Amino acid sequence: MFADIIAFFDSLDKHPLLRMTILVGGLILFWIIEGAIPLVTPAYKKNKWRHASVNMLFTVIHLVIHTFLAIIIILLSDWCKANQFGLVYWIDAGILATILISFLALDFFGGWLVHITQHKIPLLWRFHVIHHSDNNVDVTTGLRHHPGESLLRGGFFFIGIVLSGAPMYAVMIFQTIIIISTAFTHANISLPKKLDRILSYVLVSPNMHKVHHHWKQPYTDSNYGAVLSIWDRLLGTFKKLDPSQIRYGLDRYYSNDKDEDIVGLMKSPFTKQNSGK
Repeated sequence: MFADIIAFFDSLDKHPLLRMTILVGGLILFWIIEGAIPLVTPAYKKNKWRHASVNMLFTVIHLVIHTFLAIIIILLSDWCKANQFGLVYWIDAGILATILISFLALDFFGGWLVHITQHKIPLLWRFHVIHHSDNNVDVTTGLRHHPGESLLRGGFFFIGIVLSGAPMYAVMIFQTIIIISTAFTHANISLPKKLDRILSYVLVSPNMHKVHHHWKQPYTDSNYGAVLSIWDRLLGTFKKLDPSQIRYGLDRYYSNDKDEDIVGLMKSPFTKQNSGK
């Protein structure tokens, strides 16, 4: 059974339609859930479909870029295996240890570290602003990334692969989980506060990530984790804020009334208005 699971994920990179099904399935699932138990009542400029169409366009662009990045991911993972390069090979880790080490490395470099870097370096923040400019955070916000940010995230992910030596089955396990986690943490869903708090001790919970989307610093500069919350807790970037006090968008850097202006969002990193932090 365990061997079958590993074999499934080891070959998942060869089945793009199946990976797409997981992504779309997650979006639809949390779209339905957030409609049933919303955390806040969104104030869409037109309607939910218009808002979703803007974010889904960014998602499609992100997926196109990721298709090309996936080629490099496979090459790097195979190179590590062929050359026995990376932590999992240096310590001769077993399968479970390999999955754990790879997961931690990919979540740290491809999740937490790249995220905080985008917040601390003004040039990179210009691109990340597009993600934070959404005034109505919901499940479709998860992959609302400027193409420049998608490329940067890919670069940090490569570092995680090389240093850990992550084999493809471990990479696919992580990517499957982060797809679901991204939809879950951005979804406009209201979990019982106690459940959300318990989850946040190890995982990034919806309320925890919503704090990151609060429109004012220092809350914007907190809770950078992608899947695991341990990085924020260990490295001092964890913050709490009651969901009732959270307001989405930005208090500066980008006009809140243009958060659905696709052309404006794409041009935003190159305008004076977005001159950095």
